[in-house]
Amino acid sequence: MTEEGKGQKAKSRSGLKRLVQIAQTMTSVYYAYMVEYRAELLLWVLSGSLPIILMGIWVEAAQTGNFGLTPVDFARYFLAAFIVRQFTVVWVIWEFEREIIEGKLSFRLLQPLDPAWHYFFSHFAERFARLPLAFGLIVLFFWLYPQSFWVPSLSGFLLFLLTAVFAFALRFLMQYTLSMFAFWTERASALEQFWFLFYLFLSGMVAPLEVYPPQMRAIVLWTPFPYLIHFPASLLVGLPVNLGQGLLVMLGWSGIFFALYRWLWHKGLKQYSGMGA
Repeated sequence: MTEEGKGQKAKSRSGLKRLVQIAQTMTSVYYAYMVEYRAELLLWVLSGSLPIILMGIWVEAAQTGNFGLTPVDFARYFLAAFIVRQFTVVWVIWEFEREIIEGKLSFRLLQPLDPAWHYFFSHFAERFARLPLAFGLIVLFFWLYPQSFWVPSLSGFLLFLLTAVFAFALRFLMQYTLSMFAFWTERASALEQFWFLFYLFLSGMVAPLEVYPPQMRAIVLWTPFPYLIHFPASLLVGLPVNLGQGLLVMLGWSGIFFALYRWLWHKGLKQYSGMGA
């Protein structure tokens, strides 16, 4: 290897080491910040328990109707949906909107780091902070409904972890892209509230896609919404899914939203006046 090649290799190693150090530092800082608000964290965990509430409705309905899933299947699915929600909950649009209005984004723009990483690592660290609380609710669930207890296969569990990470990244990209409209309007969060209607009914939070008409399910599976909850939850409980199609659709939509976010970011910075700063 030439001296130039060795220099490039050393430089890339140094850059990678710096990125790892930045990621570790930001994660530890935001984790320490999040655990200061344990009571609030508990409320956030409980606010994501809608799948547990809906589980009772679908379990009761499955006892008298034919939905293709047994009451136990419904119970396991909605517990898995609750777990996925703990991994994928995102609030970046409200934070970004507030910082735009108050002019605080100006200070982030002075730093040699894209502001997106601050929001990303604050969300990432919050996953670890809420994990013990979510685990306690899972234990309580199995204690109250022991017949639903199951142990996922190793392959299913590993695929669940992989797709849950992808689902979080996709959900973050979707909401962060919408937050770019805060450069033009003070109520960008209204777009998220409208978008949430599609997320609510098409993601599998209200009902597993198995109960939808086949034609509708075939169309919905090409949208990003089922892969935010239904896809990883189904892998965890062992429901049949098209793994290859699911991963490709997730990667495709992630690429679309990333490109759209970058375009809106550059356009928005030209509009940004730092009001409130």
